[in-house]
Amino acid sequence: ELERDVPQAWQRHGDLVLLGEDSFKAAAWARLGSALWETVASALGARRVARRGRVMPDGMRTPSVTLLLGQDGWVEHVDNGIRWAGAAGCGGCGEGAALTVWVGYSRYSFDVTKCMFSPGNITEKLRVASLPCSGEVLVDLYAGIGYFTLPFLVHAGAAFVHACEWNSHAVEALHRTLVLNGVRDRCHIHSGDSRQLQLRDVADRVNLGLIPSSEQGWPVACRVLKKDTGGVLHIHHNVETPPGRPPQAAVLLAEQGSPEAASPGAEAQHPTEDGGEETLGARLRPEWQRWAEATATRIQGLLAELHGRPWRTSILHIEAVKSYAPHVHHLVLDLECRPVLP
Repeated sequence: ELERDVPQAWQRHGDLVLLGEDSFKAAAWARLGSALWETVASALGARRVARRGRVMPDGMRTPSVTLLLGQDGWVEHVDNGIRWAGAAGCGGCGEGAALTVWVGYSRYSFDVTKCMFSPGNITEKLRVASLPCSGEVLVDLYAGIGYFTLPFLVHAGAAFVHACEWNSHAVEALHRTLVLNGVRDRCHIHSGDSRQLQLRDVADRVNLGLIPSSEQGWPVACRVLKKDTGGVLHIHHNVETPPGRPPQAAVLLAEQGSPEAASPGAEAQHPTEDGGEETLGARLRPEWQRWAEATATRIQGLLAELHGRPWRTSILHIEAVKSYAPHVHHLVLDLECRPVLP
């Protein structure tokens, strides 16, 4: 019975090891006290040990993480090159478990007991890092600890980012991360509910990285887009895909309101689903296309109503990031939005 409590996998963040929520939960382990965690740390080559719990349903995806060994929780994490910074326990009080992570040689820092870090989004971070954003102003409506803010600034070449976040612990981590990467002067952090954002007519590009749906942010995204030139929205959403339906033979990049329904030479990404057991592949599933087209139509209507003139929306790309749950996929729609010239 005790053997089943011994973890087969864990996350490593610098010198901190994060165990799964079912690790060492039997009552017999508790009798060993701190000696257990010192042994675990020694065996795994770590200095600190924490255990993950369930994410709290508080709208901020606050993790339930217990620090089992260690006093200070702030750590740096390097995620494929971008470095993140953060702390566990009391944000800024010097206690808890902090962490810094590298994506593209930038640094992220965050508190593992207060903020989520999603390694499953790495393919989207890399894709964002490769986008041609030189000279652009970007609004990141759900910035978190800087998952996408950093790739846009450090690698994609965005001139300036307005980063919105309502979790005070994530705001602190984002500030530290921006300083770590030397881009604090190119980012303004808007602390609070992004639905109340007062910005207008500033953005060439808007990132809406919230799942299961970013729909509440669509009106704000339309308001912050430049009214004379428009821009691109990156819309995240979880889409249900019923089992047993074969995908279409080609990826469709439909342009809203135009006769061209597909781009024969279009390429798609090839992420894997559930750790590689099933390949999402280069084919666009009908449910994904229908969702993208419905979203494009909705955004087109919001923009036309907001500005009192016609707008055109074009589906540039549909990215399958990962399988979020059985038959549910985390997608990103790249949607170009332009005013129709008279």
